[in-house]
Amino acid sequence: MAETFHLISSCTGRGRTHGNRGVIMFVRWLDKLPLGILVVAALLLGLAPFYPEPHLWEKLKMLAAGSLTRPVDILDLVLHASFPVLLLAKLLRMAALRFAQDAGP
Repeated sequence: MAETFHLISSCTGRGRTHGNRGVIMFVRWLDKLPLGILVVAALLLGLAPFYPEPHLWEKLKMLAAGSLTRPVDILDLVLHASFPVLLLAKLLRMAALRFAQDAGP
């Protein structure tokens, strides 16, 4: 818990920033991304094509079955999952900031 708060405080400018420069840059970039755009992009890319089944769901089923072996399928999974993963990271960051504000200094 203390490490999480330290990372949150260092990303907001209140604390030490040594050793986590890449993480801090990513978190600051994530803070600047509008939530609405992430939601729309996650829905469109995560669910496209809509018929007969979402592409991301198809790739996740292939991964679970062990048949996700071709490089193009792996790239496809990464590309279709990128915005849903970013959305999840943004929502977790927002929740962590809210928790840190409620906890106080």
